[in-house]
Amino acid sequence: MVISLLLLFSSALLAGLAVFFIPNLNIQRFKVVLSFSGAYLFSITVMHILPELFLESGDIRFAGIAVLTGFFFQMVLEYFSSGVEHGHIHIHEHEHSQIPYSLLISICIHAFLEGTLVAHPSHSHSHGESQTLLYGLILHKIPEAFALMSVLVFSMRSRVIAVLLLVLFALASPMGLLLSHWAFDHEFFEVNWFIFLFGVIAGNFLYISTTIFFETSPNHKFKANRLIVSVLGAVSAIIAEYLL
Repeated sequence: MVISLLLLFSSALLAGLAVFFIPNLNIQRFKVVLSFSGAYLFSITVMHILPELFLESGDIRFAGIAVLTGFFFQMVLEYFSSGVEHGHIHIHEHEHSQIPYSLLISICIHAFLEGTLVAHPSHSHSHGESQTLLYGLILHKIPEAFALMSVLVFSMRSRVIAVLLLVLFALASPMGLLLSHWAFDHEFFEVNWFIFLFGVIAGNFLYISTTIFFETSPNHKFKANRLIVSVLGAVSAIIAEYLL
């Protein structure tokens, strides 16, 4: 678990700090990276998280309600975060020198929930499958952290404060992993509570991954490079699911 904690923290921190080394971001290339991460996230949600959720749940309708709850809850979070969860870099001129509290809180809630997924209880959950989910979260977290730091750097006069807020965000997923692991080991919640929680996260991922597909092609124009990258992302998830 220590390695998972370090990977979750370092991936978010390093991706955010990369903003200082890539001052002139090529948006088109960034969208290609988003396409890969979105396809990977969508694939592991469909192939792994949802089947396992419905397998573990004694009531598939209960699991379905959880997924729907997560889908619409993510829609609410996006209202406050401006879509940073799926790599959307949205900057308002009037926000300069102000801490975007609503954005930071909503993105940290999202990251905390992500972390709980790595520690989720399951009779069919193996170490390899846990690694597949971990890699998916890391791929998702890289553009997420980059987009967040882009907004923070623009909004804050002090780069030091921006980095401290990035560290706070980077700690959210590890905290989610630690607390959910502790809660499950100490039977703090019933199993149905965990099933509902992971259904909510699955709904979050469905919303984010499908939004990435729509945003990277807003005019529904065919882009061969993004299609190829998306297929590669899906194939990577399939390979990881079977081999890791």
